[in-house]
Amino acid sequence: MAPLMTERGLKSVVWQKIKATVFDDCKKEGEWKIMLLDEFTTKLLASCCKMTDLLEEGITVVENIYKNREPVRQMKALYFISPTSKSVDCFLRDFASKSENKYKAAYIYFTDFCPDSLFNKIKTSCSKSVRRCKEINISFIPHESQVYTLNVPDAFYYCYTPVSGNANGKDAIMEAMAEQIVTVCATLDENPGVRYKSKPLDNASKLAQLVEKKLEDYYKIDEKSLIKGKTHSQLLIIDRGFDPVSTVLHELTFQAMAYDLLPIENDTYKYKTDGKEKEAILEEDDDLWVRIRHRHIAVVLEEIPKLMKEISSTKKATEGKISLSALTQLMKKMPHFRKQITKQVVHLNLAEDCMNKFKLNIEKLCKTEQDLALGTDAEGQKVKDAMRVLLPVLLNKNHDNCDKIRAILLYIFSINGTTEENLDRLIQNVKIENESDMIRNWSYLGVPIVPQSQQGKPLRKDRSAEETFQLSRWTPLIKDIMEDAIDNRLDSKEWPYCSQCPAVWNGSGAVSARQKPRTNYLELDRKNGSKLIIFVIGGITYSEMRCAYEVSQAHKSCEVIIGSTHILTPKKLLDDIKMLNKPKDKVSFIKDE
Repeated sequence: MAPLMTERGLKSVVWQKIKATVFDDCKKEGEWKIMLLDEFTTKLLASCCKMTDLLEEGITVVENIYKNREPVRQMKALYFISPTSKSVDCFLRDFASKSENKYKAAYIYFTDFCPDSLFNKIKTSCSKSVRRCKEINISFIPHESQVYTLNVPDAFYYCYTPVSGNANGKDAIMEAMAEQIVTVCATLDENPGVRYKSKPLDNASKLAQLVEKKLEDYYKIDEKSLIKGKTHSQLLIIDRGFDPVSTVLHELTFQAMAYDLLPIENDTYKYKTDGKEKEAILEEDDDLWVRIRHRHIAVVLEEIPKLMKEISSTKKATEGKISLSALTQLMKKMPHFRKQITKQVVHLNLAEDCMNKFKLNIEKLCKTEQDLALGTDAEGQKVKDAMRVLLPVLLNKNHDNCDKIRAILLYIFSINGTTEENLDRLIQNVKIENESDMIRNWSYLGVPIVPQSQQGKPLRKDRSAEETFQLSRWTPLIKDIMEDAIDNRLDSKEWPYCSQCPAVWNGSGAVSARQKPRTNYLELDRKNGSKLIIFVIGGITYSEMRCAYEVSQAHKSCEVIIGSTHILTPKKLLDDIKMLNKPKDKVSFIKDE
């Protein structure tokens, strides 16, 4: 099984696989190549390597396959592309005829399965120019060391829209997602037991069945793999409606708060320092970011000045010595110090920007949100009248409509749905008639909006003994699920299996006391390096991503990897929910037949 506890986890595993299956496969000593990428593979490579890594692999230039390019006929080209008509047609244009070939020869590597129709196109058009044509089975983006995405935000619409005529689009996206999820498992060298959350909708069940079938097919065909049966890992597939609260609540841990409150696009944070506009990328190469991103904002604000002091005192200690070797050491360390201080300035700016927004309006909201989400106040007293808790937010002119909608949603979630009359009154009072679909359309995710549901809400773990900040008492439901899965406590009625799963995961590991030593071996075997892979249909939040790291840290023997169609923020999700009952023109991500 591929070890994940490396420098950058999943990113590192993906890069090593690309190195082995693509670069090592076509490398010749002293030979340089041009590399052609499409939109998806550009994102994929950007997520796991730098240009310097590509230079080391003999790549001299990286080009966009969609753009017009000058021919370089003396050089060979490496095409790393998705198996779609668009990308294959661009390749074929580069090798239209022998006299017009843009490059000396082509090495083609597809991210995953290439349909026969496309493969035959290449075969009949320009097979003499092609030196290699392979499928490498990496069709996902390693977003962080323990987080992956399929990079298909439009899947949210097709999985949850009630608009008729989208059935084909939904079937196609389900097939495509299943294939992508199989490449996640294959990259991790896992053939997991597949389980799904049986309610509120059947998307998870359908996707789980597809994944199970495709996993079976993949490991039958893959001759190199030593994995024939199931490994000791689990894959849980869940519909987004399983925990609506975590998607709209204001989070106060650093990363989640920053992405919710500030206009961070493509992980790029723009800020001003000394009157100059600057930008910084929030990424895992930045050790300080990794160290503080999951901490509460109050802790971050204390932490950064301490780190600044630490660095300046180290610097002074070094400067105190005047020997030649000490000076040499200092010269070597200076760029490192400069880099460290720059990073701290970035994060201090980021934290201060978050706090300015927080002090302005968010602080007042947070108490209301926490009380509604948990059904109890900070003292542990039960909230008797949720409407009384909500009203001050709706009457406050300083809160914008988006924050009021988030509060109304938390109120409705807390009482498990409401009456049409009550919802109409709330919408009219806040004057959000044009945005009312941001509330009503949650019902398409299986979340009770109107009328009230008679079904009880899921029972939550008692975390009252855990140390938390008063305005951060809510724990995402996914954390309960992760912990229960690792401790083998998931209810098999609520979480059915798609396949015969190893005894150690399906509860049959619990044997009589006389056989206790054997149970211990099973437990040890299960927990030694096993992985819990989670996939949420329709987006995950930054707070849910954080839970994967926290649970892995607490259960060191089992690593949690979480993924989804995309990563969401509350505002983007509400915009997507608003669109669910509107017609959509076309499916942009479905693979060609």
